[in-house]
Parts: sequence; C-alpha cells; structure tokens
Amino acid sequence: MTRRRAACLVLASGGLVATLVMIGGWAGLRLNLTPSHPLGLWRIVPLGRAVTVGDLVFVCPPRNAVFEQAAARGYLRRGLCPGWVGPLIKLVAAGGGQHIEVGRSVTIDGQPLEHSDVRPVDGEGRALVPWSGGVIPLGHLYLHSSFVGSYDSRYFGLVPAVGVLGRAELVLTFGP
Repeated sequence: MTRRRAACLVLASGGLVATLVMIGGWAGLRLNLTPSHPLGLWRIVPLGRAVTVGDLVFVCPPRNAVFEQAAARGYLRRGLCPGWVGPLIKLVAAGGGQHIEVGRSVTIDGQPLEHSDVRPVDGEGRALVPWSGGVIPLGHLYLHSSFVGSYDSRYFGLVPAVGVLGRAELVLTFGP
C-alpha cells in the first residue's frame, strides 16, 4: 500500500469515528472505559422527575478545585461537560437531609454503605483526602460506586443535583 493510500485510509477512518461519536453524542450514547461500572456503551435517559436515592445517573461534575485536581491526576475523562470533562456514571447513595459520616468507610444515617472503604492513596500512591461528611443540603447528592478504586463522593464530596444529565442505562458491555 502506498503512503498516500494509507494516509487516505487513516483520514477516512478518523472521520468515520468522529462522525459516529457526534451521532452517538446527539443520541445520548456514551462509551464507558472506566472500571467504576461495566465497560461498554451507555445511554443517557431523561429522568422526567426528580433524582432519587438508588438512581444510577450520568452527572457533570461541578467546576471547582477538587475536580480540577481530579482532572490533573487523570481521574476524569475528556468530554462535553463544563471544563471539557466527561460525565461520571454514579449511583445516587444519598440526598438532601441525609447525614453522611466518612471514616474507614461510609455510613448514611448511621447505616453502613456497602463497598465504601476509604483508601488513603490512589493507584499511583498519591494521597487521597476523604470528604469530611455532614448533612446533605437540599439540591445536592452523595454519589457512590462499589468499585474499590472509584473516585466518588468519598473523596470529592457532594455534587449539585442540577448536574445530573439523566439516568444511566447500559446498552452493550464488552471486556472482562
């Protein structure tokens, strides 16, 4: 194959991938390549109601110092949320009025949250500072993932409910 033909093939493939990504984005499709939830293709489904505890959601993280550090450390993927980060897929574990305690693990209103051990360092050995806990104000959410290495509210704290894009619905999984 000539260099010219190879270059055309690479450009055409890149254009096709970019077009599929744009169409998928307009259709509410997102590709998850993080271990916090199954690897694969997900859909953002409008809620049509208020977010409730137990919802698995896509949420845009707020723009603040905690998430700027998370982006710098590589915890966040690139995407179309403010600050050009991708939305997170997380379970809404608690909402307004509930009390969160963060120690070696997390309790919500005195009840232990499963799979919520707090790690002192990330996978690269960098210190992780847990959120201090407290009563969740109305309009905010405590987000969780059962994956031990997940970057969730154990570390970044609460997020505004207005950042929720919709319910996370699995379309197709792949990988291990």
